[in-house]
Amino acid sequence: MRQTSVLRQLLAGPGIIVAPGAHDALTAKIIEKAGFPAVYMTGYGQAASHLGKPDVGLLTMSEMVARAANLVEAVGIPVIADADTGFGNAVNVMRTVREYEKAGVAAIQLEDQVTPKKCGHMTGRQVVPQAEMVGKIKAAVDARRDADLVIIARTDARTVHGIDEALDRAKAYEEAGADILFVESPESVGEMKRITAGFTVPVLANMVEGGRTPLLPVPELAAIGYQIVIYPTASTYTMTLAITRLMENLKATGTTAGMLDQMVAFTEFNELIGLPQIRATEAAYVK
Repeated sequence: MRQTSVLRQLLAGPGIIVAPGAHDALTAKIIEKAGFPAVYMTGYGQAASHLGKPDVGLLTMSEMVARAANLVEAVGIPVIADADTGFGNAVNVMRTVREYEKAGVAAIQLEDQVTPKKCGHMTGRQVVPQAEMVGKIKAAVDARRDADLVIIARTDARTVHGIDEALDRAKAYEEAGADILFVESPESVGEMKRITAGFTVPVLANMVEGGRTPLLPVPELAAIGYQIVIYPTASTYTMTLAITRLMENLKATGTTAGMLDQMVAFTEFNELIGLPQIRATEAAYVK
């Protein structure tokens, strides 16, 4: 079954889909091994891991597609992929959708920010006119060749124009054909309840540690009415702290011996990244 169809089935089923964020293919494999049903390719994490830069619209479409293809190749669960603003106008969005689709993603997320975009929990964001984004969503829907490819429409209007404007935009994006709505950075549980009560298509919650939205447990998000939740920053922040502590310890002690209990074992790591499968393939084909 295509991963697009798998994601559609998950969306149609009971409960809430939890899709942790991955900044690289290794993280995606860990997410899959932990038993999550989907993985979110975070643009925030891609900018940090690929460029060592903040999420301010520096990555190009081709770079993001290549990263998405690596994640798809690494895992057997649906990849939900951030595509920023679609990298241009409606015509650019059509090519973006087709390139992401060829990469094998199950869903593509498009947002209504002005280019260059910024992380959805940073200040200083601006949004394009509503009509422009409606055209981009319609173009995305028309461009997909696989009818099961999920189109996620995100609005960043809440921070700049308020929750009412954000809800109005999300309703327009739903009418334009979006499969999932993503109202970014609500600032209270009350606002989150208004979001989940307003639409017939599934709605997505974005849990950013230290961000503008209350960090609620998954059962509470499900009770409010969210059908999918992403955690775009958690793995990136955790990795950053772990490596920082490792390097500080190495610098101070001149050895990594004192950090072994905080590392995965050699054999376990090789199993995670598929060395046994490579060895089996070599035995079958390399004579």
